[in-house]
Amino acid sequence: MTLPPDPPPHQPPPVPVQARVHDATYFDGDAPLPRSVLLRVDVPAGALVIARAGAADVVWPLLEIRAVEDVAGRDRMILRWTADPLARLHLHDADITRHMPNLRRPAPPKGRRRLAGWAVAAVAAVSLQIGFLIPALADRLAVFVPPAGERALGEATFEQIRQALAGSALPPLATCQNEEGLAALDAMLATLGAGGATDTELSVFVLDHEMVNAFALPGGFVVFFRGLIDAAESPNEVAAVMAHELGHVVNRDPTRHALRSAGSIGILGLMFGDFAGGAVVLFLTERLISAKYAQGAEAGADVFAYGALERAGVSPAALGDMFERLRNRYGDTEGVVSHFVSHPTLTSRIAAARAAADPQADYGDILTDAQWRALKSVCD
Repeated sequence: MTLPPDPPPHQPPPVPVQARVHDATYFDGDAPLPRSVLLRVDVPAGALVIARAGAADVVWPLLEIRAVEDVAGRDRMILRWTADPLARLHLHDADITRHMPNLRRPAPPKGRRRLAGWAVAAVAAVSLQIGFLIPALADRLAVFVPPAGERALGEATFEQIRQALAGSALPPLATCQNEEGLAALDAMLATLGAGGATDTELSVFVLDHEMVNAFALPGGFVVFFRGLIDAAESPNEVAAVMAHELGHVVNRDPTRHALRSAGSIGILGLMFGDFAGGAVVLFLTERLISAKYAQGAEAGADVFAYGALERAGVSPAALGDMFERLRNRYGDTEGVVSHFVSHPTLTSRIAAARAAADPQADYGDILTDAQWRALKSVCD
């Protein structure tokens, strides 16, 4: 008869990892007093449980525990939780750290998603203010600016532009003073009949500069550069540009533009801090010389020019001729980009100007040959 084997000697079941406890000292960060605690690793939950006498347990995720570096003395280890910047855990037994895989890994920056969210929100808020709120507010405020204030703004800006183009150490850029040439400009202005279209006092100047450009300022200032008069091949081309700028004056586009620029400067000043003085002057100078109004304002000024030229007996196609000359010299903006730039494309404006001309009309020149020669010599 075979007897069954003797049973193995009784052995206590192994203690699960989460049941093992370790002594440690805990600083909660609220009071500078150490507290003796017991530590337990809950491996399935991936957590370190800090048991405090007379208080609720504290739980630290194992993956978010880091060792505090540069601790004086090598006989101890201090741990921290990345989500709690002040609490510290002083270990008496470093064996427990084998459950903490990221102990020596740098902690990720706290709140990256929140910081990124705030950054996106800030950029969106600034874009909303500069792109929509400030232009809308400027359009509303422009009609409340008194004529005297608008005139003073135009005068001050004109002097700033003259100084900026000349350089800070030089006298302001000269205005052309040939009397016969200025008289030709006055005759052109009178023939266009702009005085009857606005109550604003009109002042036309020519700056002695090779830039091929013209622009309008608040308060009825219309400014030509010598380069544009030199580039024009007929007085009608100059008259067309003048009629376009007068359209901006009548519609008060320069005042709206100045208010928008000032509002943008204020927002940028809040963002960057040092955006005043000479930087403001240069910024306004660039913005006003370039006269980058909205496409609707540019189209409105073109339409005003067509009517003014028709009443003066000048073909609206002259505006297209000047635009074509500019396109041949500087090129055009085409494709998708044209929808994002401030001016409509020159090609579309050339076509619109020529379409506005009456093919049956008998158009003439706005100046005599002698007046045109005088205007060409206005800066001599």
